[in-house]
Amino acid sequence: MNIISVLPHIQAALNLTAIGLMTMGYYYISQQKNKTAHLACMISALIISTLFFVIYLYYHSQVGNVQFAGKGLIRPIYFAILISHVLLATLVVPLILITFSFAIKERFATHRRFGRFSLPIWIYVSLSGVIVYLLAFHVYPS
Repeated sequence: MNIISVLPHIQAALNLTAIGLMTMGYYYISQQKNKTAHLACMISALIISTLFFVIYLYYHSQVGNVQFAGKGLIRPIYFAILISHVLLATLVVPLILITFSFAIKERFATHRRFGRFSLPIWIYVSLSGVIVYLLAFHVYPS
């Protein structure tokens, strides 16, 4: 088995893991007021998302653009999801870094304000990545 062919599956698993960690991190801070668990989850989500991005860049440097094989109504739906995913992915990286920087500086009020925007976008980007993966590699494989 070629490692390149396995990478999209690993990327999806990393995205799902990041979603779980972000959700748990939000739960720990909002419901339990457990800053230590929140911090551990969010740092882990950042590491997992960074690993995803490194693998994503490597995969596409080897494979190039993956053509979507779906036909009919699913095409505009797929591309709407993909376009929103790509645009928000570029936006969320600096938002995540800014949000983390406020936490590191212990400016928690500002951290919370940025987190209210960055967390849902980060979750959407990760989730839409999984949806794109499922559509392109499982539902409508080329």
